[in-house]
Amino acid sequence: MHKELGTAPTRSLRLRARVIAALFAVGCFGTLVFQLYRIQFVQRDFYAQRAAGQQLRGIDVHAPRGTIYDANLEPLAVSSTAWTIRAVPREMAEEDVQPAAEALAEILQIDAQSILEKLSDRKSNDKLLKRQVDKETADRVRQWYTETGTKGILIIEDTKRYYPEGDFAGSILGFINVDGDGVAGLELKYNDVLKGTDGTLLAAKNAWGYPLPDFYETLSAPKQGNSLVLTIDKNIQGFLENYLTRAAEEYNLSARGVGIVMDVNTGAILAMSTKPDYDPNDPRTIADSTERARIDALQGEERSQALALAQQTQWRNKAVSDLYEPGSVFKLVTASAALDSGVVNRNSIFQCRGSINVSGTTFRCANGRVHGAQNIADALMHSCNPSFIQIGAALGSQTFFNYFEAFGLTSATGIDLPAEPKKSEYYTAERMGPVELASCSFGQSSKITPIQMITAVSAAVNGGKLMQPYVVSAVLDNEGSVVKSVQPTVKRQVISQQTSDQIREMMKYTVDSGPGKNAYVAGFRVGGKSGTSQKLDSADSSARIASFVGIAPADDPKIAVLVVLDEPHTFTAAGGTLAAPVVGKVIRDTLQYMETTPIYTEEERKKMDVTVPDVTGKARMDASNELAYGGLNCSTRGNGGTVLKQYPPAGEILPRGSTVVLYTEDTTETTTVPQLEGLSLEEVQTLLQQAGLNLDAQGAVGQEGVVATMQNVQPGTNLPEGSCIEVEFYDTTVPED
Repeated sequence: MHKELGTAPTRSLRLRARVIAALFAVGCFGTLVFQLYRIQFVQRDFYAQRAAGQQLRGIDVHAPRGTIYDANLEPLAVSSTAWTIRAVPREMAEEDVQPAAEALAEILQIDAQSILEKLSDRKSNDKLLKRQVDKETADRVRQWYTETGTKGILIIEDTKRYYPEGDFAGSILGFINVDGDGVAGLELKYNDVLKGTDGTLLAAKNAWGYPLPDFYETLSAPKQGNSLVLTIDKNIQGFLENYLTRAAEEYNLSARGVGIVMDVNTGAILAMSTKPDYDPNDPRTIADSTERARIDALQGEERSQALALAQQTQWRNKAVSDLYEPGSVFKLVTASAALDSGVVNRNSIFQCRGSINVSGTTFRCANGRVHGAQNIADALMHSCNPSFIQIGAALGSQTFFNYFEAFGLTSATGIDLPAEPKKSEYYTAERMGPVELASCSFGQSSKITPIQMITAVSAAVNGGKLMQPYVVSAVLDNEGSVVKSVQPTVKRQVISQQTSDQIREMMKYTVDSGPGKNAYVAGFRVGGKSGTSQKLDSADSSARIASFVGIAPADDPKIAVLVVLDEPHTFTAAGGTLAAPVVGKVIRDTLQYMETTPIYTEEERKKMDVTVPDVTGKARMDASNELAYGGLNCSTRGNGGTVLKQYPPAGEILPRGSTVVLYTEDTTETTTVPQLEGLSLEEVQTLLQQAGLNLDAQGAVGQEGVVATMQNVQPGTNLPEGSCIEVEFYDTTVPED
């Protein structure tokens, strides 16, 4: 009885359990079916994207930056294809780590220990080995890991910025960092224009989520950035850099040199340089070998700080970023203001007794000279401080400041280069007492930038228009179409055309008859003004800045050239001695390159170059007559009747009046080059004539008091008779700056 009662409930419970289990199974199956339906049909796109994200990894591909061209579409900064080598240490077999480090170190030319440390980080999914390697190196890496079967190496296509001219125009171009962003110069200022749009690669992942090295698919292609066309002319830039570099080295500049060439009528910058500068391909290496050696001798934090400071200094474009005391070059602004406002005229007389007292402060004339009575043209030519103090007093503080501001000297020029100061250092009319006005009138106590100075001078000589300076003339898309074209912009009329005409005449007078003589160029009418300014904020009371600004042709200027030599250490610090020759040579080469027609005086025509004709095979008398007809003399060696050979040979260029040596016998005579530096033009001519050599005189040869400052062939060198020696002549006495 009890067994039957116990069996019935048990069976019932089992049946109930089976039913519940069946219902549960049906429910679970239904839920699963529903979830599968929802995943496969309702949320198909969501889960497909999620799966792809787990199987693929996006890799950014840098877009090529746009090209930077000079005015003639010569490339100055370009982007080329490169490759970045990365490692996935977790993918690499343990036994492959050491051999891989050794092999990659040899291929990539980097330290094996640093690679070993990266590959030994077994938890890492991504290690950078080397950026921007060339195709040959990338192919060697690919060949190595293919042949050895080594896993965990990625080769990713990238771009590399390259500056084909090396340190040429470095302070203008700037450079980029490892992320492809501009750090200095135009690369920084126009970063958004040049950079373009990056692309993306999809890299397949394995089961652990790490990239497979040989499977990529382009998701989006990179788009190259726009390109820049500059106003900078590669040829003119070359002239400026060549002569500025020579001056920086010869005069031992402590604080570098600056040069700017500007189109006075448009504001376009044709050339701009700070020397010494750096190579944008290797911007972190200190280009100045002396400074680099000094830093290398330091250690620890001291070395790090010195290196960082030196790098920032060499990257700095002094032409745009640094304020300086312009000195007597600024007298052009004071003279313009005085003539234009009518407070003085060309016939106004000023007295110079060697010094002048202003409210208890004594100001002396440069080099202690006493000029006596003189008009404004003579005061400018003599660079007379007392006279310009009188001119400043006649203007008064308010009118002086009004013109200072009108010439654009209180605010940034707005040139399209980075790091221009927002304002200069100056006295407002309210803060300018008699002593401050006196000092400011001859170029001290105010500090402006070189770009402000040359922009103001250009306004003074171009008819009075203050132009907006600029270095980019056009922006091009990646197909070469013009996206943006920059046109010259007149900011305002500062002085009248009549005043501008007078300033040009006085600048020409300063070069023809005064301390600007070292900027003289035969055939071209050059105007200029020198300056030697004290660095008032320097701990060194003897620190000076030598500068010179020149314009040409003076009666209808095309270009202005400003050279600033900061802290020269040589026999003088005078701008008329050191900077003027640099300006003259840049003007000469630039105007010849621009095919400006020279206008020679009768005296200059006598020295013009001629081409040596071929007189070999001719009778002695016929050869002599032909040379004489062409403006050349001859000297015969031998007793024969026929010219067998000549020196210099046919086609050589010689100054008119030079001598060609004719040989009527099979012989050649040589001679020794004498020491010429420091001698007068007449003395040099005599010595070379005695040695049987010709003279190619360069520099201020049309001016009085010049001496030889450089010869292109070292004394003691043996040369064939008739060879031509190039000698530069300048006035090395201390001028009135």
